[in-house]
Amino acid sequence: MNDPTPTIYVVDDDEAMRDSMTWLLEGEGYAVACFDSAESFLKARHDDMRGCLILDVRMPEMSGLELHERLGTLGSQLPVIFVTGHGDVPMAVSALQRGACDFIEKPFHNQDLLVRIVRALELDRQISARRQRDGAISHRLDQLTQREHEVMKLVVAGKLNKQIADQLTISMKTVEAHRARVMEKMGVRTLAELVKAVMMVR
Repeated sequence: MNDPTPTIYVVDDDEAMRDSMTWLLEGEGYAVACFDSAESFLKARHDDMRGCLILDVRMPEMSGLELHERLGTLGSQLPVIFVTGHGDVPMAVSALQRGACDFIEKPFHNQDLLVRIVRALELDRQISARRQRDGAISHRLDQLTQREHEVMKLVVAGKLNKQIADQLTISMKTVEAHRARVMEKMGVRTLAELVKAVMMVR
């Protein structure tokens, strides 16, 4: 399945700001989608969104900060760049501490915004790659039988084959067979690779 096209999502209640952002970003070759409120963005939002979100801090009804918190509860990993007025900087810093990607103060130079967007899109690419990798590992884990899961858990905990055999009351030969199948199904060659794969999805 191909990844969706990365899109710059702009959420701002100021129509002039949305228009100028669209003009700037489309001129740079980006796909752009604008929303005039946090609520309208939430209605359109889905888990497969790729790209980044440019979010105005101050909006009527639901503020940018409230939208950011709501997205966090929904499990969204879309990188967020806050656009702030001068008095909103402390709020923006607080949002960074809660997982926002960046913020920029109005009035800003277009180039400064574009630099932040490049960084946010790179972060989104890394998040997407990690999600795909974790999904592949989870799929492999699902292929293990219950006994293979039990053996793998003990192997990853550093237990020796003899200790595993004693704990599960099975023969050493059976442990070795299960262990070999776990390695094969998980697509790893060494114990270190197995431990790393399991840690990634925990």
